[in-house]
Amino acid sequence: MNAEITNEATKFRKYARTASPDLDLLLRGYLEVNVPDQYETFFTVLDGELHRRTFAEPLAPIYSNRDLINKALSVERPMTADIMSSAGLVRYAIIPVRSDTQQGALVIAVFYDNMKEEVVDAVRALSVTALVALFLAGLAGWLVAGQVLAPIRLVRQAAEHISDSSDLTRRLNVPGNDDVAALARTFNHMLDRLERAFATQRDFVNDAGHELRTPLTVVRGHLELMGDDPVDRAETIALVTDELGRMNRIVDDLLTLAKAEQPGFLTIDDVELADLTVSVLAKVRTLGDRTWRVDDVADSRVWADRQRLTQALMQLVANAVRHTGPGDLIAVGSAVRADTAGRRVIALWVRDSGPGVRLEDRERIFGRFVRGASRKHEGAGLGLAIVRSIAEAHGGSVRVTDNVGGGALFTITMPLREVIVADADLVVPFADDDAPLPETAFPAMKRDNDAQEVM
Repeated sequence: MNAEITNEATKFRKYARTASPDLDLLLRGYLEVNVPDQYETFFTVLDGELHRRTFAEPLAPIYSNRDLINKALSVERPMTADIMSSAGLVRYAIIPVRSDTQQGALVIAVFYDNMKEEVVDAVRALSVTALVALFLAGLAGWLVAGQVLAPIRLVRQAAEHISDSSDLTRRLNVPGNDDVAALARTFNHMLDRLERAFATQRDFVNDAGHELRTPLTVVRGHLELMGDDPVDRAETIALVTDELGRMNRIVDDLLTLAKAEQPGFLTIDDVELADLTVSVLAKVRTLGDRTWRVDDVADSRVWADRQRLTQALMQLVANAVRHTGPGDLIAVGSAVRADTAGRRVIALWVRDSGPGVRLEDRERIFGRFVRGASRKHEGAGLGLAIVRSIAEAHGGSVRVTDNVGGGALFTITMPLREVIVADADLVVPFADDDAPLPETAFPAMKRDNDAQEVM
């Protein structure tokens, strides 16, 4: 109210500077150009009487209050005060004006109670509206937040379920491409790796317990029955040493299979296939009196783990030696071919002229502790499982088919990731199918010293 009165007084002063010096024209002119607000009223006094008032009837006829008129004519400086009326409390301001022959004043009145009631009603309405809006906004926010956080709640529940039951098969199904969906996919990927790690650990424990129980029993039995006779002691020590050596080979193979499921199993490097093929054949000539042959060599340099590929080929050659006789053919080869989809792949193979592998055994023999029924086999039955793990770590596979002319043909097939030599100092990788290496093919910090010998 004070601000409104001050504003009206300021406007009157500005108007007076440019208006006629005649007080009658000045006061009449101001009331004609200035309209009061709803809860305001203006009137003027001149020469001891009411001069003019606004056209709109005020809430209370304060312009007829003689005391107020007399007071307006008696003040020499602008003033404000309060007065009671039939419409309640009124705050007014008197702005005196004078000329050489006349004395007058402008009275500005604001009806306090009515203006206050309107403000209170407005505040009340705004308060109710704000509370309702706040409630609706809170409800909408709660619903939206619930929908947004639902996938995160699923992640938490899945983690609690896994902690309580150790069940790693549960997965989250969160559609969309937002950050929450990406979080759920990352969580599922983490569960996949955990499940593989636990499965690898479980298989290692089961396989080790299954395969090592027999040699341990044999060693313990012979040691318990060993007497003082030197010949008997020598025979027992020889038998125990042989069993311990077999146990050592089994443990080494199991550790290789366990590593195949983990990152860093492969040490990727520049491998020349022709050199790899010839060097493998040079190493295996001492394994037996066989007819050794190199079928073909691929004139390509690829990104692969030379030591693991050598291990796989030597395992296949050792397997062929066990199932062939003196003079039988064993051939090693490598080539770059096109698969059924038209993509270039690497093929590494070992073939022999032995009895071959029965059709029903061709998939089964690549499992752990599996021995072929149609081929005599001495050992733990882990060699071909290691070969398959090495092939799969390179993103490929291994299979056995009939050799032309009889025998078995073992072929390792994997994607071609060729090395392009741009100049003498620059070697860059090239993937023919643009497919990334498997997770287990990530380069390790160091390479193995030598290829592991096959058992």
